[in-house]
Amino acid sequence: MSGKTFENKSTTQLGSLTLPHVHETKLVAESRLFKIEQVELTFSNGEHRFYERMKSSGRGAVMVVPMVNEEQFILVSEYAAGIHSYELGFPKGLIDPGETPEEAANRELKEEIGFGAKRLVKLKTLSIAPSYFNSEMHIFIAFDLYPETLPGDEPEPLVLSHWQLQDSDELMDREDFSEARSVTALFLARQFLTKVRP
Repeated sequence: MSGKTFENKSTTQLGSLTLPHVHETKLVAESRLFKIEQVELTFSNGEHRFYERMKSSGRGAVMVVPMVNEEQFILVSEYAAGIHSYELGFPKGLIDPGETPEEAANRELKEEIGFGAKRLVKLKTLSIAPSYFNSEMHIFIAFDLYPETLPGDEPEPLVLSHWQLQDSDELMDREDFSEARSVTALFLARQFLTKVRP
């Protein structure tokens, strides 16, 4: 191996990027749930393009990994219209107007699994398909659960299942555990728990 050193050009290049100039943003399609915008812009090298993106409500969303104890967590099976199937994942939902992400996380727990949490730890804020969608999801891990139920907006009761951390590899192999956000939340929770254990 030669004695040459290599500069990390990706970091240098990222620091000098210039955001494209936005000429116009207009609504091109709308349904009961979704709005699609067309964005006309010019890049710093002169390239002129049109992009389409889903207009976000700006409220954001939460997902929670509820820990029953140090080794066990709770998942829910919920109908996913996009793939017309039941998907296994962590409790989640939109942040209501006036709520903090922590308040929304606790509310979703009470609505979906019938428990609140005395302690919530934020693991990370994720972007969701940032090329097409301006939205954030706040991932939490919840401890010290206590029974409390709030009415939710699901069309049918959610099916709960308890999983052991040691069975995470088996969970990853399941076809109905495929949502990227839930997979990410599982890895973040495992990483967090590994750091806090003695």
